[in-house]
Amino acid sequence: MDLQHTFTVPIGIDAAWDAFTDIERIAPCLPGAAITGVDGDEFTGTAKVKLGPISLQYAGKGTWVNRDRDSYSAVIDAQGKDKRGNGTAGATISAHLEPDGDGTRVIVDTELKITGRPAQFGRGVIQDVGTKLLDQFAACLATRLAEPAVGPG
Repeated sequence: MDLQHTFTVPIGIDAAWDAFTDIERIAPCLPGAAITGVDGDEFTGTAKVKLGPISLQYAGKGTWVNRDRDSYSAVIDAQGKDKRGNGTAGATISAHLEPDGDGTRVIVDTELKITGRPAQFGRGVIQDVGTKLLDQFAACLATRLAEPAVGPG
């Protein structure tokens, strides 16, 4: 199942790129997600998702397949298993950043593969949940990235 989402963040493209390629910085903005470890281009984490009447708790790992600052594009491959045995989820997430006035447009293409009980809900429900999560992610990022960075002064 292929999903596409586009949103804008209120910062320039270089600052947006630095934020988007820092998985520990952006993960807290994705509802239910937590990074549990980072080792180079690999990371581990958990994600809690409510899909219809069932709650899923995935644990898994992800890998930065590509991070190209020149083209402002990145690809992440992520795989997880539901802790209660309700199936697996895998995603290849491709993101591309483009200047948009004073901000940055982010285009995210996700190739999602789901097995087990969640797969029974079909594309419509999964797309609605994905859109809702990404909208919350984008709103959180917009707020977080609009705040001035606190650093040595």
